[in-house]
Amino acid sequence: MNIILRWLLDLLVRFLRTIDLPLLGALLALMAIGLAVLYSAGEQSPRLVMAQGARFAVGLGAMWALSRMPPSQLRNWTPLVYGVSMVPLLLVLFVGEGKHGNHWINLGVFYFQPAELLKLSLPMMVAWYLNRRPLPPRLPVVLMAVLIIAAPTLLILKQPDFGTAMLVAASGAFALYLAGLSWWWFVAAFGAVAAIAPVAWLWLLRPYQQDRILTFLNPESDPLGTGWNIIQSKIAIGGGGLTGKGWGEGTQVHLNYIPEHTTDFIFAVLSEEFGWVGVVTTLALYLFVVGRCLWIAADARDGYSRLLAGALGLAFCVYVIVNGGMISGLLPVVGVPMPLLSYGGTSAVSLLAGLGVVMAVRAHRPVHGR
Repeated sequence: MNIILRWLLDLLVRFLRTIDLPLLGALLALMAIGLAVLYSAGEQSPRLVMAQGARFAVGLGAMWALSRMPPSQLRNWTPLVYGVSMVPLLLVLFVGEGKHGNHWINLGVFYFQPAELLKLSLPMMVAWYLNRRPLPPRLPVVLMAVLIIAAPTLLILKQPDFGTAMLVAASGAFALYLAGLSWWWFVAAFGAVAAIAPVAWLWLLRPYQQDRILTFLNPESDPLGTGWNIIQSKIAIGGGGLTGKGWGEGTQVHLNYIPEHTTDFIFAVLSEEFGWVGVVTTLALYLFVVGRCLWIAADARDGYSRLLAGALGLAFCVYVIVNGGMISGLLPVVGVPMPLLSYGGTSAVSLLAGLGVVMAVRAHRPVHGR
């Protein structure tokens, strides 16, 4: 019996050798919270919880597999990964499906969102390109990096999917920032975006996207129409108080006032049922994940690993900020899910896969002096 136990323990140690246990612990806690809130938001449907649990299992498998891959090997494969991930992004424009555009490819068994692949492959590509040049980057290098970022971003905007395009572009921009690019570049880019905003409003934004922005500025102008989502979400958040109404006792969700309560607005459900305590606990876990990623990036021994891990950690932070701002009325509704809480497979798998890459940076870092 002791021999069997030692064998199982040794097998477990080898299995977890490349897994960063503090980061894994925070992720498992977030997944547990997500499943608990999903069970309530989904009218206590075991089917939704089991389906999301299966997606988490796939994501954890991808995370483990990528954590075992040395960053040097990932670096060598980066151009191929970036190129391959662009193929379905082009394909979805012709065969995609979606309520407001071509976001998904129907594979029969499940729906696949190609844009999610770029949340990992784009920062990989930008880090790969910058790592081969002197840092901080000079103007020609910056312009080439911008083209690498712009190509998939424009294709995602074409779907159209503004929220995902913004997150993908941010992941690449963070790699540029971590490479030493001055803040003035980002200020100039913001100014350029502001300058072309009127043109984008007239020629690029769909009517429903314009409605979302107008609703963000004044949701009370159409409380029973376009302003309904934000108003009901804010009521749910405020109704939670200090400790919430209790698990499964949220009136806003169970009376069907909150729209998309299992996906984009699931954090409003958590706020109503678990209150300030639940919100702070969840945000603390998110903060730990981001901080751990940045610590791993700072401890990396090569430029590619440092840029990639840091960009993925900061991108994770943006997902939380955008969704939190969206459901609280601080940002326009752009259809960005809350990481590991919102129901959805492609997003959860791509997110966990990206964190597997961060774990690989930690597990395979060279030892000082060797």
